[in-house]
Amino acid sequence: MRFLKSIFSRNSEKPKGVSERGIIVFHHTSEVIKAESLLREAGLAVLVKGPPPEIQTGCDMVIEFPIINQLQAVDILKRHRIEPVQVAAVQDYLLEPVSLFNVKDFGDFLMVRAANMKITVDKRDLVIVNVSGGGCPDVPFLAEQMVGKKLLEAPEPASHGQTLCGYSLHLAYEEMKRRCLG
Repeated sequence: MRFLKSIFSRNSEKPKGVSERGIIVFHHTSEVIKAESLLREAGLAVLVKGPPPEIQTGCDMVIEFPIINQLQAVDILKRHRIEPVQVAAVQDYLLEPVSLFNVKDFGDFLMVRAANMKITVDKRDLVIVNVSGGGCPDVPFLAEQMVGKKLLEAPEPASHGQTLCGYSLHLAYEEMKRRCLG
């Protein structure tokens, strides 16, 4: 029986070799924020994620992108004087970026954490009941602007936040909208 399990378990592993995705590693979070904006404006399907544990350089975020767009992505960054630390194909599970999101369902409430920022919504009426985390100077202002408002009526954190905390809260807000509104 153990022999059969070993045969079938090998087939369930991710295949190594050619990848459809790549990651871009940056020195600073501000470069990630700017690069994400530029690449999205160019129509590239990008995601901000945590770096794989094997990558020990750069900041705490990477951009995942379709590897077929690598030359285009690098050219866009170069034109805007953004120099990544590294651009790599995700060859196997060892370079798999990790999700920035942590989601906790408390029954009537749903909490989404992105990096160090959390947003909690009452699932029954989609009212934001809490915004917390960070320690940046714009967090109290963002919380005041958002708490007590319905998810779609609250201002987007990116429209008022000026720090990494504001950016992280915006990512959590977008993930919350995706989960609650489809």
